[in-house]
Amino acid sequence: MPVKEAALMGCGGGGILLCLRRFNLPSCSCLVSLKPQLANTCAIQHNFSSAFTNQRSFLAKTHHNPRLGFLLRAAESTQSPPSATAGTADKSIVPDEEFSLAKVSFGVIGLGLGVSLLSYGFGAYFNILPGSEWSALMLTYGFPLAIIGMALKYAELKPVPCLTYSDAQMLREKCATPILKQVRNDVTRYRYGDEQHLDEALKRIFQYGMGGGISRRSAPILQMIREEVTEDGKYCLVLVFEAKALQLSDFEQRQAKFTSFFGPGITAEVLKGEKDLYEVRLISNTT
Repeated sequence: MPVKEAALMGCGGGGILLCLRRFNLPSCSCLVSLKPQLANTCAIQHNFSSAFTNQRSFLAKTHHNPRLGFLLRAAESTQSPPSATAGTADKSIVPDEEFSLAKVSFGVIGLGLGVSLLSYGFGAYFNILPGSEWSALMLTYGFPLAIIGMALKYAELKPVPCLTYSDAQMLREKCATPILKQVRNDVTRYRYGDEQHLDEALKRIFQYGMGGGISRRSAPILQMIREEVTEDGKYCLVLVFEAKALQLSDFEQRQAKFTSFFGPGITAEVLKGEKDLYEVRLISNTT
């Protein structure tokens, strides 16, 4: 005959003995040992049945298999806690560690090599350093190398920073158009002789010195680029410009020109950033 109540009794071994007669088993009492703090909490809160289930103590129903409780506890002890960073790995920033000659300043190389040859050539010529027989050759080649290096250093345009998210990197090869790939490669390498990055594109879009255009001194300057994925899963290359003399309306009026110049296969969007920064989002239509 089932009993509607359960008795909790203290046990000298540091645990609690639970006596249940709910299973209509003749002459049989199922004793389960719980942790002291859990049993005390259950006794105070009168919520024994739910705590009993959460602790996997349903061995009262399966008293014929005493090894079941041990197997369950062993399985639970091997389970690892959920990672705190689950779901955020795709938004991690990919460091730009790829080596390329385009990322090396030829001005620094030429100037450093030319000055080194000149210094050693003069030292060898005055017998301060060994190799006097090679001094004339080092001076002959060192001088033009130093001049070329200084000229390249003066005319160089440094690459802009590129912020790439891991999910955008995975989509770049498959979804980015050839023009978007070319833009990324052009602005992330040293250039020589150009006043600024994307100079030709900005000249056509903003029409420097022409009717309806802007003056060249008011031209936006590219500060950085960013690769990301839109909410609908499309690859997006973001151009971040600084333009102190322009307004958001100046960019919005030329939104269609951004689309046509960097197209086909892309959609351009214009947003206002912090202070004097403006973002031109080039979204690839390839999915």
